[in-house]
Amino acid sequence: MIIRPIAHQDLPALQAIAIESGPGFTSLIDDHEFLVNRIQHSIDSFACPVQSPGQQSYLFVLEDEASGEIMGTTGIEASVGLSSPLYHYHRSRVVHHSRELDLFNSVEVLNMCNHYTGCTEICTLYLRPRFRRAHAGKLLSKVRFLFMAQHPQRFADTVIAEMRGVSDGAGESPFWNWLQAHFVDLDFATVTQLSGAGNKGFIAELMPKYPLYTNLLSEPARAVIGQVHPDTRPALAMLEAEGFRHKGYVDLFDGGPTVEAERDQIHSIAGSVPCRIQAIARDTAVLNRAPASAQGDLLAIANTRCEGFRATLTRQAVYLPEHDVLQVPAALARSLNLDDSAQARFVRLAPAAIGRQSHTRTGPGQTRQPRQEFRYAL
Repeated sequence: MIIRPIAHQDLPALQAIAIESGPGFTSLIDDHEFLVNRIQHSIDSFACPVQSPGQQSYLFVLEDEASGEIMGTTGIEASVGLSSPLYHYHRSRVVHHSRELDLFNSVEVLNMCNHYTGCTEICTLYLRPRFRRAHAGKLLSKVRFLFMAQHPQRFADTVIAEMRGVSDGAGESPFWNWLQAHFVDLDFATVTQLSGAGNKGFIAELMPKYPLYTNLLSEPARAVIGQVHPDTRPALAMLEAEGFRHKGYVDLFDGGPTVEAERDQIHSIAGSVPCRIQAIARDTAVLNRAPASAQGDLLAIANTRCEGFRATLTRQAVYLPEHDVLQVPAALARSLNLDDSAQARFVRLAPAAIGRQSHTRTGPGQTRQPRQEFRYAL
């Protein structure tokens, strides 16, 4: 499995993903022109020299090296809400108190806001069902943090993730059903497609501008506020293990939670290790050659390029901290476009199997990850 920047040749696979992911996956919609523009914008973003985050959008694909098929996608928006408003509801409480009548009542409300304008957003993570395999979802999630760690000037100090909210197999959202009945007579699939395409004028024109008292919502609508789609729970758990937290902001359409973290405190960024590569062939003289059958820690490794970015997983790497050298098989180095002595960065995803020697040592802040894989995150 190799992760690389998306290219125009990936358009058919990206369109298939847009269809497979269904309503609610607002960062990809089944529209040919939209997808072509999304790919071109990503290509331009990777190629552009950047000193501070702007409207760049980075879209990666996970490729099966053996077949060349695209297994999934993952992406980063450098700075959201600049060209098109990024709306959320914020959950808070208001108190109604009459001292004269000795009555006190605290109620929950939802207020529309643009709190996350200018933040970096991780998005568009989708692992196609027929390509589910061990650690593929982890790689799609973690690779964004390796890229951020290597190119911090391209991203904001705060990173957010909008988690997919609750909807059923038919694409019906209980939260939106209530809003549709009272305010916006459009179905869930239509509003998510409009929003995904950047057509958000209807939000300002039709959505309620005053606080929504949640006790006025239907019971099904109230029950899903701040909840994630069942398929998204493993992804949420993974982000929480990275240090992301929900602070009361939810999606306008399905009520799903948005989580946030400070970029430099994300565990996979703080714990990533810059190193120098030693490409190991059969006849290479090495300081510490592991047995051929040895299985070390599972590492996500990436080169340090932007336009030519590559990343993958391996258990066949040996880290020598005293020399700041990561020894990797020569074939793996070639797949990452890494020459001998080139710079790279890695982060540990899982320890070596019990009873086998671990040959790597990573930086601080590593967290044990959930074992369950996932289809999509947000």
